[in-house]
Parts: sequence; C-alpha cells; structure tokens
Amino acid sequence: MSRIAVIPRSPSRASVFAAGHQVSVVGTEAEKTVKGKRGRATATVEIAARDSDPAAFDALVIPGGHSPDHLRLDRDVVAFVCAFCASGKLVAAVCHGPQLLIEADAVSGRTLTSWPSVRKDLRNAGARWIDREVVERTSKSHQRAAVSAYSVPTGSGGAFSGA
Repeated sequence: MSRIAVIPRSPSRASVFAAGHQVSVVGTEAEKTVKGKRGRATATVEIAARDSDPAAFDALVIPGGHSPDHLRLDRDVVAFVCAFCASGKLVAAVCHGPQLLIEADAVSGRTLTSWPSVRKDLRNAGARWIDREVVERTSKSHQRAAVSAYSVPTGSGGAFSGA
C-alpha cells in the first residue's frame, strides 16, 4: 500500500485517488475542515504542511479547481511541494494543480498538461505544455513528476495508471 499526500484546500477531487492507498490530507492547518467549491463535500486536514515530511509519502496528488491558486500563497505548502518534487517520487497535478508546481519552481524543462487557462503560466515557467488528458514520463527508476490531468473521469484514477 502506498502512502499518498493529498494537498486540497477543498476536498472535491481528493476522494478519487483514495482507493487502495493510505491517503493523508496535508494542508495549511491541521484539523481544519475545508469545503468543496459547492460547499457539500468536506474534508479535514490531518497534518499541516510545515509539520509534514515529504519522505514519509510515496506520491503527491494536487487536486485542481481553485485550490492550487490559493495554496500557492502559503509558503509552508509550497516548501512541502518543492521538497517532494525534489525527491523524484510520483506527483499528479490535476486541472489547475500545476499552478502549485509552478510556485514550487518544479516545472521547468518538464512536459505537462493542465486546464487550458494554465497553459501560458506553465510555458512562462519553462514547461512544455501539451493538450492531452494525461501526461506520463518515466525517468530511470521512478515514475516521474510530469504527470498532470485535466479531464480524468470521476473514479477512474487515471493519473495513477502505471504507478
């Protein structure tokens, strides 16, 4: 079983990736309840990013929506993402998720996809943007951080194929 860190400000996509893995919700403040954009779904942050060790996780999932735009203003979340990306482990950024990768200076030289409105931001940060649902890249012994999706059907877990 893999340990996966999920960094949502809202929980709307966090549950998609939970099947068969131990998922820890990492955020700005432990024990804080966050709501989805429609206010119906909720999740509780289990551990603050400042108290999290990226080495304790096998993968990182950054759900999309407006969450990454808000979270990239939190220096502890950005530091966690930056350290995780440097580890060479799997990173899946969904929809607007690459905004947080941009803030962590983790996209330069990588090929990613995203929600179309993030395309120019990725290119300006040195990434190669392509219009695909999922981008996967294998590097040496690791499934690598150039994974991002913007139209994975709910429940498909498509960003984890091959993980």
